[in-house]
Amino acid sequence: MMLRRPKLILIDLDGTLVDSVPDLAWCANETLIRLGMAPHDESAVRCWVGNGVDRLLERALVNDIDGMPDLELRARAIPIFYELYAEHTATRSRLYPGVEAGLDAFATLGCRIGCVTNKAERFTLPLLEKLGILGRFELVVSGDKLPERKPSPRPLLYAAEHFRVAPEDSTMIGDSRSDVAAARAAGFQIVCVSYGYNHGVDIREERPDAVVDSMDEVVALFELDTAGP
Repeated sequence: MMLRRPKLILIDLDGTLVDSVPDLAWCANETLIRLGMAPHDESAVRCWVGNGVDRLLERALVNDIDGMPDLELRARAIPIFYELYAEHTATRSRLYPGVEAGLDAFATLGCRIGCVTNKAERFTLPLLEKLGILGRFELVVSGDKLPERKPSPRPLLYAAEHFRVAPEDSTMIGDSRSDVAAARAAGFQIVCVSYGYNHGVDIREERPDAVVDSMDEVVALFELDTAGP
């Protein structure tokens, strides 16, 4: 199935553009060790990513995707993790294969390009910059930019309003059910990558408009428009 050629493309960060789990896992485990707790396998951390670093750390503290630590433990852990992650935002993180080629292809469409993530700005911008792609985005909407984050549609609608592009002319690219839910609620098309986190569940179960194995495959999904976007 061909998708409408968009005037705006918004792209998720963790699990879509960047494999950030190696840094997140190291920082979470180092936090646990400093608190006298046992670290976790990186595979467990991969299932906990997607709702911001605070929620990731909360899950790590109790070794449970749905659990919450007591407030005293959380209060002790947060500043340790923040300090570690500020220093190791992109020490081990890497762009996924096909990301740079995909961004090159999107530029040929003549559409606007933004990044929408649940990660806080203090970690988002340094990560994008250190990996060399911050300049690819005209707008970055981080998790603390607005009162609501994905799966709320508000970050997507905020970006569409910023660019003065209608939601029906916009496409979200992500890896998780939060991305699908936000896109559906906002009236965006939604394309998902197969390699992301999504709490260990196959993203196809969320029924996005399309699933690709590499971001450089996305542009081929769009209908040709010789008149331009």
